[in-house]
Amino acid sequence: MSRSPTRRDDQQKASILIIEDEPVLAFVLEEFLIESGFTIAGVAGRLETALAMIESAVFDVAILDANLAGVDASPAASALRARERPFIVVSGYLPSQQPRAFAGALCLQKPCRPERLVQALHNILPAQ
Repeated sequence: MSRSPTRRDDQQKASILIIEDEPVLAFVLEEFLIESGFTIAGVAGRLETALAMIESAVFDVAILDANLAGVDASPAASALRARERPFIVVSGYLPSQQPRAFAGALCLQKPCRPERLVQALHNILPAQ
């Protein structure tokens, strides 16, 4: 049974799950998001870790790389959809090059301007 997104009051920060295999990029992304007023639910660099975190972590939205250390991240996208969690795909691949599991998701091309990512997160966050 899927759980609906957690409602937040105005004082609570949105919680982000980062799924990114490049450690330096994941770290920079984590630091930037914290500075931008978000909290970080966790960081996963491999598909298995991502799937476990999607199942067990409490978060409002995920940032998902389409390729995790050479492994297609489609199962993570499917798991996010099954839990009814919004996500943004941030990838070096064009949307037309990505598997069908990513269809309909907001996609941002790497490298992505940080301000664009923050705006995208605000646009897809569940209503407060």
